[in-house]
Amino acid sequence: MRQTDSRVGPGVDVAAVVVAGAALLLVLFLHLLPALLAGLLVYELVHVVAARLPISRIRSDRAKLTAVAILALAVVSILGLAIAGIVAFVRSDAGSLPALMQKMADVMDSWRTALPASIVGYLPSDVDSLKDLAVTRLREHAGTLQHVGAEAGRVAAHVFVGLGIGALVALDDVRATDGRLGPFGQALAIRASRLAEVFRSVVFGQIRISAINTVLTGLYLAVALPIAGVHLPLAKTMIAVTFVVGLLPVVGNLVSNTAIVVLALSVSPTIAIASLVFLVVIHKLEYFLNAHIVGTKVHAHAWELLLAMLVLESAFGIAGLIAAPIYYAYLKDELVSRKLV
Repeated sequence: MRQTDSRVGPGVDVAAVVVAGAALLLVLFLHLLPALLAGLLVYELVHVVAARLPISRIRSDRAKLTAVAILALAVVSILGLAIAGIVAFVRSDAGSLPALMQKMADVMDSWRTALPASIVGYLPSDVDSLKDLAVTRLREHAGTLQHVGAEAGRVAAHVFVGLGIGALVALDDVRATDGRLGPFGQALAIRASRLAEVFRSVVFGQIRISAINTVLTGLYLAVALPIAGVHLPLAKTMIAVTFVVGLLPVVGNLVSNTAIVVLALSVSPTIAIASLVFLVVIHKLEYFLNAHIVGTKVHAHAWELLLAMLVLESAFGIAGLIAAPIYYAYLKDELVSRKLV
């Protein structure tokens, strides 16, 4: 049962907010963000699906608990298969990121003879330089990129542990616990419920935005251009990349747009310009969608999210960049609930 209001004193409430904030920062310091996000994702998916099923009509607590347990297991299984599918796609020829980087490097190299020397000096000389350019900012804050293999295993383990914890919390949520919690416990439960609601608004909203951007980009790359007799290289890879990086507000759209324009240069400058115009329109659409889908729910403008992403990326690297929209939305929600902003 979700906590929606607090009957505790203001001192206890403030203490709970401080503890919750410290816990969120500790998640970043201890590199536990993947587990937190995975747990919140399972928790919210179970609640969303359960709300659309006749589980609430079940009178027996044991039967209701069994139904939610089956649902949680199904959600965890589907998410596990989805993660495995993404990994398999990235490793396949269709989703090869190294092939994408190699192609972008080749395109830049082919344009060196046609560009002024002042511009050529800023272009990467080979695929290794391109990789360095793409992750320079991340390497400044995330030494884990030097040990990708070991870190990937650790992150995967955290994700699956987080999936399990989220499922267990969703199961525990079926039981009525209001009477067993003291004032501080109730205040913390409210913070957890508020974080879950913010996660749902930000992440589910951004998934919708990314899906819309991906569909429009896919129609352009796989339908419009082929009809015009143009076949952009690695189009399938770019469609997948557009969705994945699109989960980051605004910034992800810029990353995918840049890659598409560079690949379009391999066909002709005209196609590159046409792609740029189309993607600028899509970028403006994302601002509109962000304001209406995400911004309205979390009381935040796109520039506020970008500023939060910049600050947390500087402090915590890629983890801070990913966590910024959720953390900022939670902070804003706490302030708005107290009528401080």
